[in-house]
Amino acid sequence: MADTVSIKLTQDELEILVDALESDMEGYVEAAKEARGNTRRDEVATYTEAATRIQTLMSRLQELIED
Repeated sequence: MADTVSIKLTQDELEILVDALESDMEGYVEAAKEARGNTRRDEVATYTEAATRIQTLMSRLQELIED
């Protein structure tokens, strides 16, 4: 397992980070769709894995956002 780090963020900063991750994830999802359409299986796997990892991180961060 990777080393962990601690960082203090305001709620606003946390929301900004989640928004940025969401945008990044959408780019990977679109790239995976394009790669799938061009039958580039290796790229599909790479982009899908990246999107999945970003989604996992986003979910963890979203749990910390106070409503």
